[in-house]
Amino acid sequence: MPTLRRQLPSANALFVFESAARCGNFTKAAAELGVTQPAVSRMLSLLEEYLEAKLFVRTPAGTVLTENGEILYQGVVDGFRNIEAAIQEIRARSTGLETVTLSVSTAFTTHWLMPRMHKLQEQFPSLDLRFQLISGSVKGSVDDVDLGVRFVSGEDVHHQAALILPEILLPVCSPAYREQHLQETTSENTTTLISLSDSRINWFEHFPQFHQETHGTAHSLVFSDYAVVLQAALLGQGVAVGWLNVVSYWLDIGSLVPATPMAIATERLCHLIHSRKKPLSPAATEVRDWIIEETRSDCRSVSKRYPDLELHKFMALEG
Repeated sequence: MPTLRRQLPSANALFVFESAARCGNFTKAAAELGVTQPAVSRMLSLLEEYLEAKLFVRTPAGTVLTENGEILYQGVVDGFRNIEAAIQEIRARSTGLETVTLSVSTAFTTHWLMPRMHKLQEQFPSLDLRFQLISGSVKGSVDDVDLGVRFVSGEDVHHQAALILPEILLPVCSPAYREQHLQETTSENTTTLISLSDSRINWFEHFPQFHQETHGTAHSLVFSDYAVVLQAALLGQGVAVGWLNVVSYWLDIGSLVPATPMAIATERLCHLIHSRKKPLSPAATEVRDWIIEETRSDCRSVSKRYPDLELHKFMALEG
């Protein structure tokens, strides 16, 4: 740390640099910091002089980081993130609460976690759970959270991963919808297929048998939020593709049922991942293990309830 102090004109230079790099404009950075634009320019020029390297390229549209600037920016962002996490942990300890932040879909939160939130609170009474919610397909960085549910092949140089289960899909609907629309084949029947707009799942590619068995004309309902897709299915509006890690609770209690006795596993695997830059806290580790065991327990129950789905073939892949 003494060496770092000798390499910088002042510690404040890092805050000025981070703001200017993030904003891409010295004037915007100055407004954010509550100083003048010339003051920002002077501080950054002094920083470049100390480092003997150009950090920004000035363009008519604003400022762009040089390669050296990108290196420094990544280091500063990582350092600030670690400092912020340490401060949050200290504050959490003073309240007796342990904070865990999850990056998950709104559907997972609404349809899987909420029905068992009481169990989570009983298991972890001092847990302060926070969410970074994703309405569509789950993706994005997990650098700012403790854990994220992602469909990835496994660990990589940036992330550690714990397998939940393979990506298992099956058509689901309400019991009433199946009885009214899918039990008998007539030319007058119509089937409504409920889909997620940014999903990679193609109904008739992934479920060719279902295509052949579709009764009458197929209509579509398409939503950008998978939580709404499942809500529509629960309300008897049609048939939805069910991700087993999300719909397992509703299948287990019978609020949703398989539209036809078929399930498939894709090449993808559902993991709980976290950044290697941010090691898991004991509380986050316990939450990760709890989610994995609860999900697998649900799936074992669904497998017993609907043996025709032959889920045991896929569950063996859990390892």
